[in-house]
Amino acid sequence: MASHHESILREPLITGKDITYRRISDEVLLPVENKPNKAWWIGFTVAVAGALLWVVSISYTFWYGIGAWGLNKTVGWAWDITGFVWWVGIGHAGTLISAVLLLFRQNWRNSINRSAEAMTIFAVICAATYIIAHMGRPWLAHFVFPLPNQFGSLWVNFNSPLIWDVFAISTYFSVSLLFWYIGLLPDIATIRDRATGLKRRIYSILSFGWTGSVKTWQRFEAVCLILSGLSTPLVLSVHTIVSFDFATSVIPGWHTTIFPPYFVAGAIFSGFAMVQTLLLITRKVLGLENYITMFHIESMNKIIVLTGSIVGVAYLTELFIAWYSGVEYEQYAFLNRISGPYAWAYWCMMTCNVITPQLFWFSKIRTNIAVSWVLSIVVNIGMWFERFVIIVTSLHRDYIPSSWAMFYPTWVDIGLFIGSIGVFFTLFLLFIRVLPSVAMAEVKLLVKSSSEQSKKALIEKGVLKPEEVEYYKESLTKFDSVNQADYAK
Repeated sequence: MASHHESILREPLITGKDITYRRISDEVLLPVENKPNKAWWIGFTVAVAGALLWVVSISYTFWYGIGAWGLNKTVGWAWDITGFVWWVGIGHAGTLISAVLLLFRQNWRNSINRSAEAMTIFAVICAATYIIAHMGRPWLAHFVFPLPNQFGSLWVNFNSPLIWDVFAISTYFSVSLLFWYIGLLPDIATIRDRATGLKRRIYSILSFGWTGSVKTWQRFEAVCLILSGLSTPLVLSVHTIVSFDFATSVIPGWHTTIFPPYFVAGAIFSGFAMVQTLLLITRKVLGLENYITMFHIESMNKIIVLTGSIVGVAYLTELFIAWYSGVEYEQYAFLNRISGPYAWAYWCMMTCNVITPQLFWFSKIRTNIAVSWVLSIVVNIGMWFERFVIIVTSLHRDYIPSSWAMFYPTWVDIGLFIGSIGVFFTLFLLFIRVLPSVAMAEVKLLVKSSSEQSKKALIEKGVLKPEEVEYYKESLTKFDSVNQADYAK
């Protein structure tokens, strides 16, 4: 029945011939059931080295206080909040791919949603470390929650956007973790059934007694749809609330109503870029080219160019509003960004976020794996510079020239940021070692409708018009996982 709704003109979501349910399980679970290869060990060693740098930097910060950072009386926020907002933004693609695309019945999400969801969770963990570190007294971190009065005075100020952050991000993390884990249940059960000994017992506990019955699948699909409905508003609300940290202040360059939609578009922009960065390496190292195809890569590049264009329009809108407002402080804030001492950061931001993504308008670049990988890294560099420009250049020169000051990062600032990247990749590499990086149960749904072999069967039966076949074959020339010789027959 499913094949009735699938057009032959649509590019396949699974490539390769002789694709069976067993083969999908074998190929996806290869890194889980076997010893890691050399490439994984090299990546893990580098990531752990970065994580150790984070441990050293965070320990030094806790011991000496945030005076170890490059902050001063004028710039009270710098790399810490830059890193926090950057990591929260990166975590947005996972929920968008999992929830929004599921509600819109976009089946191309099936191969990439698992890794994107895991990336969301790890990115939010990295963001949370910045919040705790910036408190100065991390042992009092629990006071950000509305505690019962038995703990003493109620310290939470519900009028503060920083408290809104706590509730938004904790909710986002909880729902994302639940969504990710529930989606894992059928795949964990598959690992359980293939494992033996202690490994089987561990995965039996993690699978929560999954039986694979019709009723189980019905409840699984219903819960996934409910969580998708809950998660979709979070995609918009979380980074909107993060933007309120700035938009509700009176600092020139921050006090603007464009921040909420602008931050959301930027979050999706950077999140998809990070998904692209991770998956292009993962598909090659783990041999998943048949499941993460050129169609997925091109689709994500299209979203990157769309959201990058939205971010570019937001940049120009900010400049126009600053000029049109007639407020000299606002005008100077943007003039300072463009031509002041941090102008180099501003132009790096504009180049990486506005100009570079426009290269994806060209099909050959969208379908070039090496170029796509490099550009995805460039986008995330640009998004980090965006947060740095918004935060530091707005603070270091505000209303009173006598208080102007420059911010210079210390080795602790740099160590915390590089270290957080190490923590992120350490968690991701451990994830692909113990859990499937591709949602097997969801990919198997596509075999009879959206796979290359199902479409090839229609061609062999001769039920298609010659022009349809030629159009389809032409679309496959960009696929690096398609054997073109098969179609010559």
